[in-house]
Amino acid sequence: MPIKAYKPTSPGRRWQTVSTFEELTKGKKPEKRLLRHQKKWAGRNNRGELSVRHRGGGTSPKYRMIDFRRDKAGIPAKVAAIEYDPNRTARIALLHYADGEKRYILAPLGVQVGDMLMSGPDAEVKPGNTLPIKNIPLGTLIHNIELVKGKGGQIARSAGTGAQLLAKEGKYAQVRMPSGEVRYISMECNATIGQMGNIEQSTIKLGKAGRKRHMGWRPSVRGVAMTPRDHPHGGGEGKSGIGMPGPKTPWGKPALGYRTRNNARTDKYIVRRRGKK
Repeated sequence: MPIKAYKPTSPGRRWQTVSTFEELTKGKKPEKRLLRHQKKWAGRNNRGELSVRHRGGGTSPKYRMIDFRRDKAGIPAKVAAIEYDPNRTARIALLHYADGEKRYILAPLGVQVGDMLMSGPDAEVKPGNTLPIKNIPLGTLIHNIELVKGKGGQIARSAGTGAQLLAKEGKYAQVRMPSGEVRYISMECNATIGQMGNIEQSTIKLGKAGRKRHMGWRPSVRGVAMTPRDHPHGGGEGKSGIGMPGPKTPWGKPALGYRTRNNARTDKYIVRRRGKK
């Protein structure tokens, strides 16, 4: 996926880059039956309270129904199109199954229009096919990995990501996550072969603030510009430092290197934490 840069006709264009979208099917509209309207909550919970700051506005794209479960085992499907999804960084592929059903899946690297894909324990080990982890060879790159059998893929779903199958021990397999964490996952869970496509997504530069607003992100204010009532870094006369040994969140917690994970029930499934050599 090449990246295109614009001529600096304005300050916002000077550093702006976009994808060339060469891998997409030209002139292909989304499958209408697989579109859903999604209501915006702008960072608010079910009670209307703000739980995620700096969200709101932006465009209102239709949601594409993605098949994360890949539960049509043993039925071959042909890749009819590679499409853009405004709700995620990865590309999506439209599958036409042999029984006439159409579904969207996440498009891995190397999958092209016309390829035949399949899911199930008897599927071939090739990019785009979904198999139980027990049937996948060691060292294989995988994505869209289930944590609970039948729930659907939850891990390694964004552009360019991929996990690696390291070992198999009894009922569990060791999988190295994109973050570097090594985790136990049941070998009955499904995973899709290959690395996620659109690998150059992380190199794209937005170039201007308005492009971020189109994505639904609102501005954030520095803590040192606030009052002491609003942020621990606030207060002071003129420009001043944060006035404490380390940076804090608006709620007084350490902002760097402070562990917030607190789930003793799943600690046993983590073999190695991320960030540790």
